[in-house]
Amino acid sequence: MPDDEGHPAVEEIELGKVLSALADPLRRRVVRELALAPDGTARTCSSFALPVSKATVTHHFRTLREAGLVRQVNRGNSRMAGLRRSEIEACFPGLLAILTAETGDRGPGE
Repeated sequence: MPDDEGHPAVEEIELGKVLSALADPLRRRVVRELALAPDGTARTCSSFALPVSKATVTHHFRTLREAGLVRQVNRGNSRMAGLRRSEIEACFPGLLAILTAETGDRGPGE
């Protein structure tokens, strides 16, 4: 059962939800940037400078959180997001390596 903040327990992280969350190029970008950062890095949602409205940023981070890819923690008037690196690697070995190897967000058919 997800915790009070909507983070699923490691045994509840499902491949379908993870792949669905990663289908969006902006969400892949967030996960890739966190995966390339030192372990334990946490950033505010606005620090990713996603080219969308604040409401859409909130939606993207909720999707990542509910899929089990990030853990969000309230810090005053902002939320910090950190990658659930060890949990992702335990559930899906090699997934983060694939994401960090992606050089850009390819369009359809490429």
